[in-house]
Formats: sequence, C-alpha cells, structure tokens
Amino acid sequence: MVEYPETQVSKADIKADMSLSEKLQLVANVFASKEVTDAVMEKIKGLHPQTMDASNVLILTGDDKDKANINIIGIFSTSGGDVAALAERIAAGLTAIAEKPVKPLTEKRQLVAGIFASKASADAAMEKIKSLGPQLQKVNASNILVLAKDDKGKVDINIIDIGSTSGMNIAALAERIAEDIITVASKPVGSPAELNVQVTHLGHALNPGSVAIGLFVDPQYAEKIKAGIEKAGAQFLTAEDLKRIGAGLGVVEGTNDLAAKAAAAPQTELQAAPVIFDWQEEYAYSLGLQAFIYGFPYVYNALTRYKWTNLPQDPKRVPYAPVNHFWHATELIDATYRDGGCPNNDTLYSIAWVDLSKEPVILSVPEIPADRYWTFELNTFTSDNFAYVGKRIGSRAGNYALIGPDWHGDLPRDVTAVTPSSPTPWILILGRTLADSVDDLPSVHALQAQYRLTPLSFWGKPEVKLPESRNVYKPAVALAGSNDPLGPWKTLNAMLAENSPATHHEVLLKQFETIGIGPGLDIEQQPEVVKRALQRVLGVGMSLLRQQFMSGVWAKFVNGWRYPPSNMGRFGDEFLLRAADQSLAGIVANDPVEAVYLVNLTDNSGEPLTSAHRYEVTFPKGHEPPVDAFWSMTVYGTDNNLIPNQINRYSIGNRNPGVKKNEDGGTTFYFQSESPGPDKESNWLPTGNGAWFTIMRMYIPHPEVVNAEWKCPPIVRVD
Repeated sequence: MVEYPETQVSKADIKADMSLSEKLQLVANVFASKEVTDAVMEKIKGLHPQTMDASNVLILTGDDKDKANINIIGIFSTSGGDVAALAERIAAGLTAIAEKPVKPLTEKRQLVAGIFASKASADAAMEKIKSLGPQLQKVNASNILVLAKDDKGKVDINIIDIGSTSGMNIAALAERIAEDIITVASKPVGSPAELNVQVTHLGHALNPGSVAIGLFVDPQYAEKIKAGIEKAGAQFLTAEDLKRIGAGLGVVEGTNDLAAKAAAAPQTELQAAPVIFDWQEEYAYSLGLQAFIYGFPYVYNALTRYKWTNLPQDPKRVPYAPVNHFWHATELIDATYRDGGCPNNDTLYSIAWVDLSKEPVILSVPEIPADRYWTFELNTFTSDNFAYVGKRIGSRAGNYALIGPDWHGDLPRDVTAVTPSSPTPWILILGRTLADSVDDLPSVHALQAQYRLTPLSFWGKPEVKLPESRNVYKPAVALAGSNDPLGPWKTLNAMLAENSPATHHEVLLKQFETIGIGPGLDIEQQPEVVKRALQRVLGVGMSLLRQQFMSGVWAKFVNGWRYPPSNMGRFGDEFLLRAADQSLAGIVANDPVEAVYLVNLTDNSGEPLTSAHRYEVTFPKGHEPPVDAFWSMTVYGTDNNLIPNQINRYSIGNRNPGVKKNEDGGTTFYFQSESPGPDKESNWLPTGNGAWFTIMRMYIPHPEVVNAEWKCPPIVRVD
C-alpha cells in the first residue's frame, strides 16, 4: 500500500497539458463488440474501484437484429455533477444524429477504438479523424463520441456524424440513455443528493484537460487509421485493450497517489509502431520492454533520491535531507493533509538515503521503551528489503553498521554489523516510530533526535560535523529538468554502473547489452532504429506496469479483504512484481512478517462502501487481529486522504482508549457518517459524506495472518 509521504509530487511539477499516460486516467467508457462487452461486463459487475475516481461504465451494444442495448454499471465515483442535465445533452446529441438516414450494421462490425489523451493531443487527433471522413465512411465507421473536460472542470459532450452506415436507431437509443442514466446497475439510487454521492457518468471521470473519444470502426480497417491517430499524440485502444481495462478495474489500493507517482516516473509520449515492419526495430522493442521492467526500480529510485536530497517540496511532510542524514516527520497526519497516498495515522517516519560505496554507515538507536513499536526498514536500490533493525527482531539500544557490497574490514567493538550486508552501495532507510496520540509526540521527537547516521571514518569524532552532501546523480528525466527522449535509458545505464546488478543476472544483461542497455553503456551510440524502438517502449512501459498493479492479480481475497503475497518486499528475480507491485506501487514494501496491510472496498454483499449506509465489523471473542505489536483500521475517501470528521478520529484499533466490548466478549466497530449514539461512540470511525474504503494495518502479525489463514471478518451493511 502506498502510504509514504515521499510519494507525493508537487503540483508545480505536473504540466497542465500532460497526456493521459502521464495523468494515469482510467477508462470510464467501454466500447466494443457485443461479445467483448459481455465478457467485460461480467468482470466489471463484481468490481467497485471507488478509489480511482472512475465513473460509471456505459456499454452500448447492438444485437443481430439491430436492437440497441444499454447498460450503465455504477462503480461509485464521487466526482459529482448534474447527471440529469448530462443525460439530456447526450440525448439531444444522439437525436440530432438520428435525423440522418443510416443503413444496418451487424454486431460483428461494432468495435470501438478508444482514444484517451490530453485535450491538445485529442484536438490534433480529431483534426486527423475529420480529414479521414470519406475513408471512414468506406470502412463502416460510426459516429464519434467525444467527452472532454476543460481546465475549469466543465464537461463538453459532442457526437460527430461522419456519415457512417452504423444503422442503429439512435433516437430510441437516446431516449433509453436519458431514462437509464439515473439508474445504477438497474437499481434506483434515490435523491439528486444521493446521486451526487453515488453516481457519475461518462466524462466526469476525466481529469481537467483530458479527452475521451470513442470511434466505432470495422475491425479489419482499424489498423489503417491507428498510425495517424497515434502520431497525433493520442492513445489507441483495441478490443483486447478493453478486455485488459475491464480486468484493470480491479484496482485495490493507492490509485490516486499512484497517479501522482506515475506522473513523476520517467516516461515519454507514446510512439507509433512502424507502418512498415522492421525486424531490427521490433527485436529492439521487445527486448527493450523487458529491460524497462527489469530496470524500472533503478530509474525510479534515481529520481526519488534526487528529489528527496535536492528538491524541497514540502519539507515538513515530504522528505528532504542531505545524503547520510535523516529527515524526520514531526506530526501525525490528519485530514488537513490533502496530498493522498493513504497515509497512516499511527507512526512518525524517519527516512534517509545512505551511501555505502566507500565505507559502512553506523545507525545509532537509543533506548526505546519495550511497549513502543519501532522499526528501520532497510532497502536496496532495487526496492527489495535486505534487513531490518527494530523491535520485531529484538534490536536494542546500540550502534548498527550498515555495510555495502565491497567493504572488508574491522568494526569498532561497540558497533554491531547488520547482516546480511546490502547488495547495492546505495540504500534507503525507512524508519517508523509509534506515536499513540498528539500528546505522545514530544516523546517520539526525543527519540528521533537520537537516531543518528555516522560514516565509519567519523566514528569516535563527536567534535567533527558530518558535511551535508547533496551530490547525487541527476536523472535525465522530466522532473529533474530534462526532456531527453532517451533520458530514462541513460539514467538506467548510469544506475546499473553505480549499483551493480546481481551476478546471476549476467545472461539477461548480455542480451540488453545488444541494444545499448547496461552498466555505463552509451545509448546514443545505438543506430536510429534501436533508439526509435526504445522510445516506443517508454510510451507503453508505464501503462503495462500500472495495469499489472491495478489488475489485483497479486492479492488473495478473503471476505472482501485483499491479502498480500508472503514474499512482498523481497520479490527479487520476479522482475514484473518487483517493478509494478513493489517499486511503482509504494517505492518499497514491508515484509509481511513485519506488517500486513489489508485493503477493503466493499461490504459483505460485494457492494461499494458509501456514507449513505451504516456498517459494522465485529471481531468475535478470541478472533481479534493476532499481532505482537498493534493493529488499526483507517478510513479514506476516494482521493486517498483521511476523511474530515467532527471528532477528529481517523483510525481505530487495539490502542484506542475506551473501546467497549460486547456482552459476549467480542468487539464491534461502527463505520458511518453520523454518530451511532453516545453508548457506541467509543467504537465509531466516521466515514464522511461520500464513498470510502478502509485499510487494516497489522504490525508484527502472527503467521496465520501472513499466510492468509486468519480470516478478517467482513464489513457488514446494517441498514
């Protein structure tokens, strides 16, 4: 789960004209043949991705008798908007088209190539599409649905007639859309106020400045217009893409923050595939895609390291410190923090980038009370954990030497070596110290002041001040001030030289070497055909990683809760999981034996969680979360922020004073917008005024949690 404050991106770093791939827009509309939409619909019905601000899924299909079918599947966005007015505008636009005669088009010719792009790119694509009018008529292309949201948030809807022969009864279709648009999955949703909470439609899922275009076209001609559309800077979606999008709606955590991080990650505009097949380019492309997956953590960590050491964003909340120095969080995050990331409300962070290339660096820890949870997660440059110092492994007050891969020597007697040593010379330390309340913060600050990092050559020299160095590699990617189209590859090569890959990866690296990727290689020395292929990789690589993460294939579902795999945090040679589910999803991830985060977006009936209803979670006596440290449940809005509430309570668990037991010894917690009554308020977690989801955090969980054998009770709707 993404939760670290360092994952945030300054708004100044995000350009207004970013493409869809940079903004991580998710698809709100599925257009495809009836066969495809039936398959996608079955997948979507069981998924409720309220955390990603997606809108309802509108599916329009026609059967072999040219009868139009409409389905609007609610997936509970909170973007709001006047849905009835939107329905009227869609109806008016479709009715206008219906005034022109059309000829029948069977379902076999109903395919939509969706285009999702920035407004500037979409405008360019539209000009291209309009110029293809006569050709599109010949290939049985249908009318074009255009959904756009300007920078002020206004949604524009246009349906452009290109004189096609699609043959639907569009007037009847418009009437049905207007009638059905206020129905979610065939269930009335009630008042307009409730609509604003539960229902949005079509373009309301778009970010300002982005556009979605649905272009119906005969499948056999789709490839002929693809190149022109992509060259205009838009993204082309096929029926197979739509299937993946349907699966991708199973996103379970961190989506909004993932969007910010995707914008921060290295990427370029999508490059079109060559019109004429070139074996060398396609070979370089296929090999380059594997290199992208393998190397993503190196590039992402290069960017993260540079930002946290050289770019002060919000130093109070986002890490900013020199190399070998700690940055400490000083306050528990509350609802005034609005930058997403699903922050926890339990611990204060202590974070540092550490250079072990020349000598060990000694981590000093003071005496910490036995009842306080604390941990230092130690991560390699590839995002894997290599060791811990902390309560779980029995660490005590003392000095712990963090050793890099190439150092050999003797340590002072009062220093203990952390084993194993790091396989990479650069590491990330992510420390957490439990804070019970605001009143407890001074005690935590006193401990943080005693967390120290000392290079071995400075050990025993308290009078010598450690210099503040910010001299780290500046990655050749956009947020570091570079627009080099090959910048991510140059950054990867530099990082592979700085942090040598594992020796058993030699066979893989020798293959990458043939296209200029490897420690210290110069990508500019490659022929143009290879460089062109590698630019294409950068256009699709991020999308591949995001879709893999959003698919949820990494999780095990128990009573609606998502359990992580047991090797989370140490995916190692599982390069796709390492890149997508560990590095991109959270920069690093705890070993499950240290902490397990369970995410839940639905109630016991599989319906999305919303403040319009009341819910309970009951832990029977003897079935409380089995942990050796503590556990908590935290509620988030769909923007991945804590929810403002009248009692300023954001999490609840076994540390909250006054929590009451039931008569049978069990414990029931109440999730709802209004107080459950004075006698139950001690067990109440407010849910605000919209869709919400929860994360249960369990620190030092028992093996049955790690193995998903302990089954967390479901969230039960009680009204």
